[in-house]
Amino acid sequence: MVQDIGQAKPSMHRIGYVFPDGFQVMAFSTQAVFEFANLLAGRPVYAIENYALGGGAVRASVGLSVQARPLTVRSSADTWMVAGVVTPIAQPTDPELLRLIARLGARARRTAGLCTGAFLLADAGLLDGHRATTHWAWADALQRRHPAIQVEADRIYVNDGPLWTSAGMTAELDLALGLVENDLGAELARSVAHRLVMNQRRSGGQSQHSEMLKLAPKSDRIQQVLEHARQRLAQSLSVEELAEVAHLSPRQFSRVFIAETGQSPAKAIEGLRLEAARVMLESGRHPLEVVAREAGFRDRRHLREVFVRGFGVPPQAVRREARLPRA
Repeated sequence: MVQDIGQAKPSMHRIGYVFPDGFQVMAFSTQAVFEFANLLAGRPVYAIENYALGGGAVRASVGLSVQARPLTVRSSADTWMVAGVVTPIAQPTDPELLRLIARLGARARRTAGLCTGAFLLADAGLLDGHRATTHWAWADALQRRHPAIQVEADRIYVNDGPLWTSAGMTAELDLALGLVENDLGAELARSVAHRLVMNQRRSGGQSQHSEMLKLAPKSDRIQQVLEHARQRLAQSLSVEELAEVAHLSPRQFSRVFIAETGQSPAKAIEGLRLEAARVMLESGRHPLEVVAREAGFRDRRHLREVFVRGFGVPPQAVRREARLPRA
């Protein structure tokens, strides 16, 4: 039996995807999360149906088409997954689609806006007074258009009661995994992420911006070094060790690393450690000593020193902010 927020659920959970014309195709890929959840649960927990205004073939942003059932007031799902479009400001939404999203979302157990799908939920009036996120490139536009929403522009996804919204692109997979975790537990969600060969299972509170992505090395060998370091942050990670991974001398390695990332190896590793510490603080209740040790800092004092230098606030402030109930 699927469980969610203290309520008993039917054994089959109906997922309804709403696809506007020209929907961004990444939304469709999230169906793989529910496919593998069924496989790993050993039973059909989720049933998926695709819907569009008028039904029939609905076009995705890359030109392919998906066959969809007609979306009507009689349509029903336990969870609605509303896809977005590539340019939500430039592309007007059919008022009838917004009316149906408002009506169907209000009576569903959960409603999720995938990437710029948050604009459809917002335009339908579902997000007023709630926290939400969307792709970072459109977050300011969403806030200006709907000032009654508390837009959290730097979140992977936001769960505010029955309403879920995600950042852009791959963050949609994280939201879908969050739904699976909500229904079937963290262990099964991690197993699904592993089957999907996802590098990590990101929590909703994690930043949309990644230190690994910001460094953007140009060669595979420096990328391999960074991945080696990310998996061993609790260790000392000397330049000699990293140079050996890159098959370079320490002097050559430092020169190549700076040329490709714009940072010294020490500065880059510090950034990775800060990111890891912040994720632990936002998503867990580990003592600061544990956070410091696992992220590779000498002790909690060293963690605080580097945290204040990097983020402008002590680690306790990040933890308090993560635990605060939002208005």
